Amino acid sequence: MKNTAMDYLTAAQNILTKIQNTQLDAIEKAAEICATSILGDGLVHLFGTGHSRIFVEEMFPRHGSFPGFHPIVELSLTYHNLVVGSNGQRQAMFLEHVEGFGDVILRNFVLAKPDSFLLFSNSGVNEVVIDVALGAKKQNLPVIAVVSVDHCQASPALHSSGKKLLDIADVIIDNCTPAGDALVNVPNLSDPVGPGSTIGAAAVTNAIKVRVAELLTAAGQPPIVLTSSVFIGKEASKQRFDDCYDDYRDRVQKVYGGCRE
Repeated sequence: MKNTAMDYLTAAQNILTKIQNTQLDAIEKAAEICATSILGDGLVHLFGTGHSRIFVEEMFPRHGSFPGFHPIVELSLTYHNLVVGSNGQRQAMFLEHVEGFGDVILRNFVLAKPDSFLLFSNSGVNEVVIDVALGAKKQNLPVIAVVSVDHCQASPALHSSGKKLLDIADVIIDNCTPAGDALVNVPNLSDPVGPGSTIGAAAVTNAIKVRVAELLTAAGQPPIVLTSSVFIGKEASKQRFDDCYDDYRDRVQKVYGGCRE
């Protein structure tokens, strides 16, 4: 029986097909930048506000992931489960439009080459993510942006610079979600439902991740992967987690005030 659930799944499959058909070159460029940073003992800094926090954590630290990526997640911009009241959604949505907040966030980190930045934003226009992108460029670090190109082009620039992520990033990867994000029109319901950006951005995130793993391995520096006990057994998996977290700690201590070359 055809219904709106099938409509959503079809639309989601179309997003994945479009990514496969149009974004592989950009994904390759992004993976090469990330691998260069990690092989050079640098970090790939990850940033996103709101819903885009999902993709930061999808890259690291979940199963099938590895150190070299540095998640930057600001709770005031991403703590959504309470919805209303203290730490509510209204506050988070307000703060992501406070220009200069991104600069305050970056002041907490020591950034230097060969680091790079991977930014997630479906709209590509909110002030805080533009702050971060511009801050990374001031440090001469490569910037990769995962955005909905359609949505970004349909949205006005909000930052005083007049720029969107499309104007700043060295590599742009389209999550191939249409403007407005929601994919399905329900009969007798005026508003579309079922966002697609989660599907597209998560697919892009993992496509970059696996290609970076391949590049690191080919270069003789295979990553320490957080691996499920299903693959290597309980004790080996537990040890792998400790090894991975130790490696991550050693890699990131320099951005929290440690010495950078």
